[in-house]
Parts: sequence; structure tokens; C-alpha cells
Amino acid sequence: MKPSFLDALKQAADTADQAEGVLRREVALRLKQIEQERAFAYRRLNFMRAVAAVIASAESEEIAVANALAVMREKLGWGTDSEARSEVLTHFAGVAKEAFASLAPPEAEAEEADVGKALSAFEAWYAQTHPAPFWVLFEQHVAEFPVVDF
Repeated sequence: MKPSFLDALKQAADTADQAEGVLRREVALRLKQIEQERAFAYRRLNFMRAVAAVIASAESEEIAVANALAVMREKLGWGTDSEARSEVLTHFAGVAKEAFASLAPPEAEAEEADVGKALSAFEAWYAQTHPAPFWVLFEQHVAEFPVVDF
């Protein structure tokens, strides 16, 4: 028996429905990825802006690195140290050094600083050694409390 024209139309409608569902899932996934990229880009900018502000006024590389690490501790709410936190701070010190070199007066023998490369290397190290990207640490979860009016 030959399928009726209604069966063929039903099959076409089902195929279109499936294609739309696949596309919607792909768009939702891509949108989520782009949203995360945007959020990370702004976290990166704001954090490095704060780091650059304390490095710019430092008189030496050691002071610049100490100031940058203090900013990191403050921004992440790290009031105490742990082995894991110390490891992150140690790796980030390279970024602080590059940032200080980029802001320091140019010297004839000094190599050109590449803060972006140092930051990318830090992010890559963090991604290889931790389950989530570094910038996830900056997510601020605000606890909701019921409002009570007396």
C-alpha cells in the first residue's frame, strides 16, 4: 500500500520539527558559550585594571608583585592561604611581573613585556590543573534573604 499524501505531509512536518529542535539546542548552547566568553572578558578586564592600578604606583617589581597578589586575594575573598591558593598566587606572579615591566620606563636591555601572553599562559595553566576556568572564581553568588517588615 502506498503512503497517503497525508502521511508524507506528516513526515515532512516531523522532519521540520526535529530540525528546528536541533537548531534551537545548538543556538542555546552557542549563546551560553558566548555569554560566558563575554563575562570572562569583562572579569579579565576589570581584574587586570585593578592590578594595573596598584602596579603603576609600585617603585619596584617586588612591591608590584606583592600589590598585585594582594589585589587578587581581595577580589577573590581569600583571607587565608592554602596550598592551592599559594600555587595560584605563585603562577599569577609572572603576570604581575610582565605587567610591571610593561608599565616601567623602557630600558635598552629589557625585553618587551607581553602581559597578554603571560595572562594567557596563566589561564592555560589554571585550566589544566583545575576543573573550571580561573574566571569562574569571580562569580558572586548573592544569598537571598526574605525581607521582613516590622
